[in-house]
Amino acid sequence: MLSYQHAYHAGNFADVHKHLTLYAVVDHLLRKKSSITYIDTHAGRGLYPLAAAETARLQEYQEGVARLWAKRARLSEASPLLGDWLTAIAEVQQGGGLDHYPGSPWWLSHRLREQDRLRLFELHPGEHGHLADQALPQAVKRIQGDGLAGLLKALPVKTPRLCVLVDPSYERKAEYSEVADTVLSAMRKARHGVVMIWYPMLPAGRHQALLEGLRDGGLRKIWRSELTLGDPGEGHGMYGSGMLVVNPPWGLDERINEAMAALLPLWGPTARHRGDWWVGE
Repeated sequence: MLSYQHAYHAGNFADVHKHLTLYAVVDHLLRKKSSITYIDTHAGRGLYPLAAAETARLQEYQEGVARLWAKRARLSEASPLLGDWLTAIAEVQQGGGLDHYPGSPWWLSHRLREQDRLRLFELHPGEHGHLADQALPQAVKRIQGDGLAGLLKALPVKTPRLCVLVDPSYERKAEYSEVADTVLSAMRKARHGVVMIWYPMLPAGRHQALLEGLRDGGLRKIWRSELTLGDPGEGHGMYGSGMLVVNPPWGLDERINEAMAALLPLWGPTARHRGDWWVGE
């Protein structure tokens, strides 16, 4: 299925959770000089104008990045990570206010060093067309194709370090198990790689197939962060956002937990964050 376009959801609360975690991981990795290969398996467009027809239709960013933008001074004082992340958000604005939201290709490419490499996979032809129009560094390789298959084909990489973001749409139930199987295979080829996996939390609880698949497959050292805005209920909408980080950098948990504690009041009394080890060492 190729119906999903992230532009309809750009900048929502799940994007904030996902990209804040991504930013924190990259920030830790950049403390060492050795080169890194980044792989983004489901890249999307790269940059999202909030006035675009798709994004303006649902305006999910109003419940996400817009709430942070309105409180950025206070949030920056509460968490250095949030301050740095919001400063980066300001770099892509073109009219003085909040008018664009950066996707993962931008978050990865704007901190790319001369010795680093970035591969962006996007299967959807329309989304890849938007991605191809983005002004990105020469070291970025844009590939129209299946990101999960592309990840396995790309391994092992030539650089000493590897960082992967796996962020599918999960339009199909089978994707949860497919992601687990792909990550297990990838870690056998690159056991020291840092792999981030995003998943939606829906009332049906399908993300448990992903969580249990990784645990039962023998993978270790998986840190979990889950942001929920309410109880699952009986509806069909996404009530939470989950991130798994395999081989998380030291100190990541403290920085994310601090940032999330500052953010929870923006979403009201039912918002919760859980940061813990899904599978320890």
